[in-house]
Amino acid sequence: MPIYRDKERGCFVFEFDRRVNGQRVRTRKALPKTWNQAQADAYDRQESAKLYAIATSVERAQHSIEDAVAVYIERRLPHLKTGQNVKRELALMFFAYQGRPLTPSGVSDACRFYAAKAARDNEGIEAPLSAASLRNRIRYLTAACRYAWKEHGMGHEDPASKVVVPTVRNERQEYASRRDMIRLVLAIQNKTVRRAFRILFYSGMRLSELLKYKLSGEVFALADTKNGSPRMVPVHPRIKYAARVFDQSIPKITIQANFRKARERTGLDHLHLHDLRHSAASELINAGVDLYTVGRVLGHKDSRSTQRYAHLAIGTLTDAVAKIGKKRA
Repeated sequence: MPIYRDKERGCFVFEFDRRVNGQRVRTRKALPKTWNQAQADAYDRQESAKLYAIATSVERAQHSIEDAVAVYIERRLPHLKTGQNVKRELALMFFAYQGRPLTPSGVSDACRFYAAKAARDNEGIEAPLSAASLRNRIRYLTAACRYAWKEHGMGHEDPASKVVVPTVRNERQEYASRRDMIRLVLAIQNKTVRRAFRILFYSGMRLSELLKYKLSGEVFALADTKNGSPRMVPVHPRIKYAARVFDQSIPKITIQANFRKARERTGLDHLHLHDLRHSAASELINAGVDLYTVGRVLGHKDSRSTQRYAHLAIGTLTDAVAKIGKKRA
């Protein structure tokens, strides 16, 4: 029977698995929990007839954005490190794409509608979103639609081709000097936290990387990074001992809470913990290191991520400009 009741979900499920004209046609969909047996049977008759018609080329399949998101959640997200987070984000967008077709216009309209609501009150679901959060959610939805189109043949053209992703320009320009870092360290009694501040400043690692690195000789070996690619970061001579004895079992929240205390005690309220990573880039550039190498140290997959530090390389630019008009040797 195409219709059966799923006791765990508490709803009827429509499942179609037939061979029509030698072609296997398969689909499954959980029906609303409020539906009774009669409604489920009516859906079965209607959808089965539609699938037979599609299989015999009487009509073309018309998929919805909901169908694409369901396939993305079931097939793709289990293989992503941030899969559960993406699933939650897509659920918060449901009101915007519910019932819309998986077409360029349908996806574009859903994103535009969501952006308009999210900028105000997001239908009362949560507080107004920042530009960066809005951009990320729209990208999650377009990724789901494109996955369904490319990998499962849902739709007849790129469904996200008309979507305009908001431009975000919120890069921070706050940097801590070595003196600032030392002040932050001295403001905290916890030795493990103090070592964390110093390692972050002298390595440019992210907090998540700090808690997972493996020492390989005099190198931080990072197997699991944000961009998915492993990288190696040389250990600075000033943190060799700290890197060797650092207790990585310390909770992330403990380091974050102590950083907030440290910045309040030192009057460095403008700094964020992640600024220690930016500060490492600042120190490298001020020492004359080129942007390409800085990107390698920080683990930037895209050179555009490193360009945010370009304005700091004034020394390199000055030397370059000074060469204008000089005779070649």
